[in-house]
Amino acid sequence: MSIDAETVKKVAFLSRLKIEDDKIETTKDEFNKIIKWVEQLNEANTDGVVPLVSVNDCQLQMRKDEVTDGNKAEQVLANAPMKEYGYFGVPKVVE
Repeated sequence: MSIDAETVKKVAFLSRLKIEDDKIETTKDEFNKIIKWVEQLNEANTDGVVPLVSVNDCQLQMRKDEVTDGNKAEQVLANAPMKEYGYFGVPKVVE
């Protein structure tokens, strides 16, 4: 697969990147290098390789799920600029 100048312009537009006209050719060459590198990765034999979720082989410590604090609605809302019916009030953004 090869990337041409029109594809570079389309990718730039879709990704909202501004690529100057004098940089299109350089960017095209860089894209083609990336594509070649990915094709090299596809050639690697990965049969029998277990997919990794993380490079660290450890378990996260689980904590007991218990309520440690609560019933402080008045204290939480004390500094709120707007509050209604015991909740934070926010300005209406959709008419």
